Amino acid sequence: MPKMKSHSGTKKRFHVTGSGKITYQKSGRRHILVNKAEKRMRSLRRKGVITSAFEAHMKRLMPYA
Repeated sequence: MPKMKSHSGTKKRFHVTGSGKITYQKSGRRHILVNKAEKRMRSLRRKGVITSAFEAHMKRLMPYA
């Protein structure tokens, strides 16, 4: 049986933590930052975590992660 291929877009955008959770960088931090509230910017700094509903789908896209 040959190796499965990882999804190219998925491996660039998502990372698996040591405990097995899948994290991603939130969008909205690239430009036009002056108009965004400081509270919003603080929350965008933190990593996002994939919910359990999508976790099985993500693990299928990244079989060796």
